[in-house]
Amino acid sequence: MSGHLKFSRRSMTAALLALAASAHGGLAQAQERKPIETVRIGYQKSSTLTAILKTNGELEKALVPLGVRVTWHEFANGLPLLESLNVGNLDISADVADTVPIFAQAAGAKLAFIAEEAASPAAQAILVAASSPVKSLAELKGKRVAVAKGAGSHYLLLAALKKSGLSFKDISPAYLAPADGRAAFVNNSVDAWVAWDPFLTSTQQQTGARVLADGSNGLASYKRYYLASEAFVERRSDVLNVIFDKLQETGRWVKAQPKEAAALLAELWSIDAATVEEANSHRSYAVDAVTRDKLSEQQSIADAFFAEKLIPVRVDTASVKIWAVPAP
Repeated sequence: MSGHLKFSRRSMTAALLALAASAHGGLAQAQERKPIETVRIGYQKSSTLTAILKTNGELEKALVPLGVRVTWHEFANGLPLLESLNVGNLDISADVADTVPIFAQAAGAKLAFIAEEAASPAAQAILVAASSPVKSLAELKGKRVAVAKGAGSHYLLLAALKKSGLSFKDISPAYLAPADGRAAFVNNSVDAWVAWDPFLTSTQQQTGARVLADGSNGLASYKRYYLASEAFVERRSDVLNVIFDKLQETGRWVKAQPKEAAALLAELWSIDAATVEEANSHRSYAVDAVTRDKLSEQQSIADAFFAEKLIPVRVDTASVKIWAVPAP
């Protein structure tokens, strides 16, 4: 009798263990069958903090508990990046220069600001060759100046000319992408070039080029903004909160570990680490929430671009949607 009882207890224990294993397996299968949402992030090669997160995988790991995976989509510059965001091919845009959202607003894009990098006025500048006779902004009159149309550097040039009593009509602009602008500058095909980092620092160190003016003294703050589609903002604030935290964390790491960060980015950008470290010293990488009062310069940019017929309509930059960072 006791043997039969012992056997029954063993049988019951085995059955319970088998049932638990079956339940665990069923749960695992259910979790595997649970749809995984994809967040599509657009970036440029120069999107420093996003490029680091893409490389180290930290953002992807942080999003796993939310059932979210990431796909990365590289763009040559900010304008097509935001256009892709607007038509629904992306959910989030890595940092773009302060001028880029102006074009998106002018086109009626349904986008929202989700974060900003604080002002970095020394990270873009008007360069002239070391041997150039041009010593002041006023001496750019009649000169051929290379600039990327619609970029932050374009606004810097407009602001610098205005400060010196010149208008855009007083120069001969050459609208060139960064690589082409650098080539034209090095070959003396243009008299000046408006560049931003890391192109700015790289060209200075390799050619001895002089800075005629950068964005300091109130000329151009050169902030960078992160954006998302309005639909994504309304639907996945939890995902945005994780991304915001990771951007802040990465920005602090770049400034706290400049050599390590430069070594990582040097490989991504194919630029020597010393140049990258110097270029990074010009950037704040201080990620913070966007508020309407921090967007004050956006209206100045929009008005300047409308006056130059770079955008077809007047833009009220205060009308943008802003994602509210959850309180800690």
